[in-house]
Order: sequence, then C-alpha cells, then structure tokens
Amino acid sequence: MNSIIPYLIVGAIVFVLGIFTIVYKKNAVGILMGVELVLNSVNINFIAFAKFVDTGIHGQIISIFVIILAAAEAAIALAIILNIYRMKATVDVTQLNKMKH
Repeated sequence: MNSIIPYLIVGAIVFVLGIFTIVYKKNAVGILMGVELVLNSVNINFIAFAKFVDTGIHGQIISIFVIILAAAEAAIALAIILNIYRMKATVDVTQLNKMKH
C-alpha cells in the first residue's frame, strides 16, 4: 500500500484550504496564513514526488528553497503589516484603499 495518492490528496486539501483562506479572510494576517498553507501544500507534493518518482533528492532541495522563501515572505509581509497597522490602526485589507502617506 505504498502509493503517492494519499500524499497528493493531503496536498490538495491543504491547497484548497489555503485558497479559501486567502479569498475569504479580510485580515492581512489571515491572508498570510493562507499563503503559507498554499506553500506548505506545494512542499507536500514536492516531497511526495521526490519519494515516489524522482531517483535523486531534487524534491527535498526544492522544498528547502520553498521553506526559505516562505520564511523570507513571512518576515517581509509581517513587517509591512506592522507598518500599515502603525499608520492606519487596522489590518483589515478592505479598508486599505490607498498606499500613500
């Protein structure tokens, strides 16, 4: 019962949950959590394909790059959100229609 299908199903479920979170959240932090879910679903698929299809470790290497990218994205996005909150006193993305001082 060694199959790639359960991994792909879990990856698809996490991806769909991430997309729903991005679409339906009005809070900027919630949207960032949705983006992280999408990136984690991609990591699940990379690791699954590396285990079952690839003969090398290419999937793991790509996953490490995705994890590094996600960490950098989270740091930069949280800095932007904190700056927006300091300026506007809200993190509701529907109230942010202008990005000027």
